[in-house]
Amino acid sequence: MAKKDAGKKKKGPAADEKQQSRGDAVRAAAAQAIEATAGQAGFTRERAQQIADELVSAAGRFRDTLEDLRPATADEVVALRERVEALEARVQQLEAARTTTRRRTTPAKRPPASST
Repeated sequence: MAKKDAGKKKKGPAADEKQQSRGDAVRAAAAQAIEATAGQAGFTRERAQQIADELVSAAGRFRDTLEDLRPATADEVVALRERVEALEARVQQLEAARTTTRRRTTPAKRPPASST
């Protein structure tokens, strides 16, 4: 029976080396997978940031469009009326100044057009 015990002892360290080899292989594979995933995560993070920036930009344009489509408030209408009244008064002043400084002359009479 001594031979069997001796055989088991020889087989034991070889099995440990295989287990270590397999363990090392699994660790190396896990490290590679983590590194590959980390690289993809960086790309994914950048793309997610780009998409978020695009969404913010689109939301801003949408908000501006809604602002343009919004009907005027009562205060805005009152302000516009006041501006129109001020412009009307200014136009009247300009027209009055134009008619007082302008000479009224009668146009020269033209000879009648000859019909041939």
